[in-house]
Amino acid sequence: MRASAAVPFASTAEATVAAPVLQIEGVTLAFGGVRALNGVSLSVAPGSITSVIGPNGAGKTSLFNTISGFYRPKAGSIVFEGQDITQRPAPQRAKLGLARSFQNIALFRGMTVLDNIKLGRHVHLKTNLLQALVYAGAARREEAALRADIEERIIDFLEIDHIRHASVAALPYGLQKRVEMARALAMQPKVLMLDEPVAGMNREETEDMARFILDVRDEWGITVLMVEHDMGMVMDLSDHVVVLNFGEVIARGTPKEVQDNPEVVKAYLGSGDVAQMRQQLTASSAGRPA
Repeated sequence: MRASAAVPFASTAEATVAAPVLQIEGVTLAFGGVRALNGVSLSVAPGSITSVIGPNGAGKTSLFNTISGFYRPKAGSIVFEGQDITQRPAPQRAKLGLARSFQNIALFRGMTVLDNIKLGRHVHLKTNLLQALVYAGAARREEAALRADIEERIIDFLEIDHIRHASVAALPYGLQKRVEMARALAMQPKVLMLDEPVAGMNREETEDMARFILDVRDEWGITVLMVEHDMGMVMDLSDHVVVLNFGEVIARGTPKEVQDNPEVVKAYLGSGDVAQMRQQLTASSAGRPA
């Protein structure tokens, strides 16, 4: 087992007392006459794993796109570490410490794994292209330090050393998802936003990714905000769960509280059969790593 890093993180009990690292208040997002989000509010405690769940079309990815700055809300606010970032563009949010992966893999397929990961650090580089031409020595030193950090920390952490020089296009789907997570970690996030991190994965790949997500929180002290359809994984990993349906929050609480909520069961199954929901969750979480 990996030795824990020196980065401290708040326990779940401490996180409930601390001020939220991310606070969403009354966010509304509309496309023409269609409301993708309607007055959505949620908070993310530091050092926690918070999951956003809901049926297809519930607004989960729209919420992620709004938080990360790809969409601007019609109403409401987004506060990150006490700063209102509602009107800030996506690059500024990334520089503040919001990093994300995507539901559909968004890697540069013609580039190597290492080069894709290095791109994640671009928001923190001190030398731009013009400066690199003038101060070539400084740019080379910065690039060398960046590469060393990525290879010694991120690539080793996610166990992808054997593919670091491989072309992304040649990799199986599960490894591509891991590379995308590595690129997000290269952005040095305070909050890591994962949009369906195990979608399309087999059981072994899912268990590996679940372990990495826990380690990111426990060893690196990074807060995780996750959208995921794998309910077994959500219930196993999450400290707090928020449920969306038709762009509105219908429930929030601990995994147990959400699991027992008839409105949540109805949204997923079309009925209020809590016992049936529990059976499905038990079946889907069987065999998960403790």
